[in-house]
Amino acid sequence: MTPAIFKAYDIRGIYPDELDEATVYAIAQAYAKLFKPKRVVLGRDVRMSGPALWEAAARGLTDHGVDVADIGVITTDMMYFATAHYKVDGGLTISASHNPRQYNGLKMMRKGALPISGDSGIEEIKRLVLTGYKYVEKESGKIEKLDIRADYLKKCLSFVNVAKIKPLTVVVNGMFGPVVQNVRALDLPIMIVPLNDTPDGSFPKGPPDPLLEENRHETVALVRSSNADLGAAWDGDADRFFLFDETGRFVPGYYITAFLGAYFAAQHKGTKIIHDPRLVWATEASVKAAGGVPLENRVGHSFIKERMRKEDAAFAGEMSGHFYFRDYYYADNGLIPFLILLELISESGKKVSELFASYFERYHISGEVNFALSPTSDVPNLLAFLERTYGDGKIDKIDGLSIEYPDWRVNVRPSNTEPLLRINVEAKSQAILEKEFMRFKDRITAHLLS
Repeated sequence: MTPAIFKAYDIRGIYPDELDEATVYAIAQAYAKLFKPKRVVLGRDVRMSGPALWEAAARGLTDHGVDVADIGVITTDMMYFATAHYKVDGGLTISASHNPRQYNGLKMMRKGALPISGDSGIEEIKRLVLTGYKYVEKESGKIEKLDIRADYLKKCLSFVNVAKIKPLTVVVNGMFGPVVQNVRALDLPIMIVPLNDTPDGSFPKGPPDPLLEENRHETVALVRSSNADLGAAWDGDADRFFLFDETGRFVPGYYITAFLGAYFAAQHKGTKIIHDPRLVWATEASVKAAGGVPLENRVGHSFIKERMRKEDAAFAGEMSGHFYFRDYYYADNGLIPFLILLELISESGKKVSELFASYFERYHISGEVNFALSPTSDVPNLLAFLERTYGDGKIDKIDGLSIEYPDWRVNVRPSNTEPLLRINVEAKSQAILEKEFMRFKDRITAHLLS
């Protein structure tokens, strides 16, 4: 076990070198000690190491006297639902989200789907694990199965009027997770063209992350060959949603955040909408135009959820494909944005490309570019160098470093889940984007190699 598995808002590491059954047992024990639950839900994604780690977590909890509701192989947003909907005191799922197959980890919640982050429990759990905490109650907790799918789907459907959804043809790429089964179970008036719909924890085609361009080619090709109205894809644990228009063009999560942000803002004047600092101009403009109040917040599901509760925000979105809803316990969900978009596309009578055309025309973006970091990379020194170099721009340090000029803007930040430095640039024109992006990229490369 390595302490580096304890991230800013969850726990992830390579199995079994960095995280194994003994580690997960200890984490479950620490969770029980810290939050004192009587009954929790416990699920997992489809990864090959999932069953063994699930068993370890279950033992850690039941040894501590905690009852476990086994919710089976789930999407992460199903765990959020179960934690809030049923009479339980918390929830855990064994998952490493979109990370490559060799990874696994845990996401943990408190009662009511309250998030656990580095600021609200993960550091305490880390301390207990590292000090060897262990406790065995005289009477062990019990394990019982709990089928949550019907209740979960009913909750998701409450966000839309199914009668308004037209018989669209939709490519549905499950990335080998269980989400296609959920979409089929919704019994929507759509024609589903399935892709990678059989759950497979070996992820035979690589990391289950549609944000990676190389993972989009199949979806693009199938949208075109099937003459679909749109394409939809999810990551490995299906808490992130991705959209493709009828031409197969990928619609960035940034544009979806702006589009849905305006949709929710228009429902009540003064509605607060939260977005991350990586790309901001489109969301700010759309939400303000719809009468809402855009609020910038640090990246990460725990931090977004905490801010949503504080502000009572109706909606939040991240360019990574996470979308959060006040009426879904202030949590993220990958199925709800899909359903809302089906309804809005149907009602508008427009093609997906037409609905998002203004965003592509006005807001030019680089796409997220990642730089691999070595154990000796000095990120604080790099950020300080960039701040000095671009000292005449508007500086923001909500998350990493954001630098803004009238016609272009950049955010650079270290990933909270992987040894990567992430860069996002937006500009008022494609020419400005290309010029400033290359200049910024070259400066980072030179500094990392120096």
